[in-house]
Amino acid sequence: MKRRTFLETGAVVLTLGVSPLARGANIITVRIWPAPEYSRVTIESDSALSTTHTFVANPPRLAVDITGVSLNPALKELVAKVQPDDPNIAGIRAGQFTPTVVRLVIDLKQAIRPQVFTLAPVAAYQHRLVFDLYPAQAIDPLDALIAQHIPPKTQPASSDPLGELMAQHSGKPTSKKASASAAPLSPASSTPVAKTTSLASPSANTSQGPTTSTTDRLIIIALDPGHGGEDPGAVGPGGTHEKNVVLKLARQLRDRINAAEVKGMTMRAYLTRDGDFFVPLHVRVQKARRVQADLFMSLHADAFFTPQPQGASVFALSQGGASSSAARWMAAKENKADLIGGLNVKAKDAVVQSALLDMSTTAQITDSLKLGGSLLGEIGRVGKLHKSRVEQASFAVLKAPDIPSVLVEAAFISNPKEEAKLNSEEYQNQLADALMRGILAYFSKNPPLSRTRKTG
Repeated sequence: MKRRTFLETGAVVLTLGVSPLARGANIITVRIWPAPEYSRVTIESDSALSTTHTFVANPPRLAVDITGVSLNPALKELVAKVQPDDPNIAGIRAGQFTPTVVRLVIDLKQAIRPQVFTLAPVAAYQHRLVFDLYPAQAIDPLDALIAQHIPPKTQPASSDPLGELMAQHSGKPTSKKASASAAPLSPASSTPVAKTTSLASPSANTSQGPTTSTTDRLIIIALDPGHGGEDPGAVGPGGTHEKNVVLKLARQLRDRINAAEVKGMTMRAYLTRDGDFFVPLHVRVQKARRVQADLFMSLHADAFFTPQPQGASVFALSQGGASSSAARWMAAKENKADLIGGLNVKAKDAVVQSALLDMSTTAQITDSLKLGGSLLGEIGRVGKLHKSRVEQASFAVLKAPDIPSVLVEAAFISNPKEEAKLNSEEYQNQLADALMRGILAYFSKNPPLSRTRKTG
């Protein structure tokens, strides 16, 4: 068999006419998940793949040699699956480098930190080879939140970006010095360390109703659309993917939060994912802590083995056992998201960060139960409740030790009637309104402590 090489034209070149190998892995399908935070390329096969890879910085590209495969139609599909607006991938070239080696060259739009790893079969997936292409300059969640509300040209080079956002809405100047809102990161952990924060009682009189006076206190709510990317979540009988309906719900709730005020305090929402890509559970919690969220809400759509169960549920963390066998089962199911979504367990901080967040506090759980109660009361006005009280179990995504955190199962997507409701714009609006009322009710009774910026 004649060796074929890439043409140096910059165009995509495919090698044709290569006979399938008698032995070796069979490529089943390929997928690309573009996102600003990182782009993922997945190659699924019926047996594990052996690879070597090299990153070339100028121009940026990743060359990957896959041993023991031929360039079949599934691999060729990678070329056409690159989207023009992919933030990281410019194009993919593929060729039969030797009779037993396929070479992929991923041309990149910027310098990246590649992670190449394999995943064992799980759920509906067989063996997966994964390329995670992270920008060399990682996107900071706090910067992303600021960028949503301050035009790039007006963003000052300040060590207090959250303070600048507060000033944008209070009309007050901010100090250029580190302040209450900027939680520095430890280089080794990417977890907020000691905050330079001065906490005081709320400036508004909490015993009175809403006031028209404004403060520089910004209430930040982290919304976490469950699943995403390789992890579709539950799939309804009509083919609805949980990851899609909860992202739509999160966006609707974000719009309501960004237009709201409570006791003179402006509210802003931050989404842990604003697209179809996988986010590990511990990273979702890290993001909420990085933006110093005042509460964290993970949005899901429940599923069961039979179509009969229905109704919404709200869950909080438990330091001990689960409040019911159903809650225990639900937590175990949701905690498998990292396995299905495809976590690189060899990444240096994945296990460490998960351990650091496993330090829940009684105060956090108490506040989470209050938040959950407010939400349940409002959800019950627009739809059925599966349980009338807040359930508790050891959900990994709720383990922020300093943020009231709940997981909302909006409905049973496995129930045909509720699947239809989840796809209904009318019900999505009703549910978003109910969640917004629950958030406002919680903060009305439990106003957050004020952030006071240092000026000296």
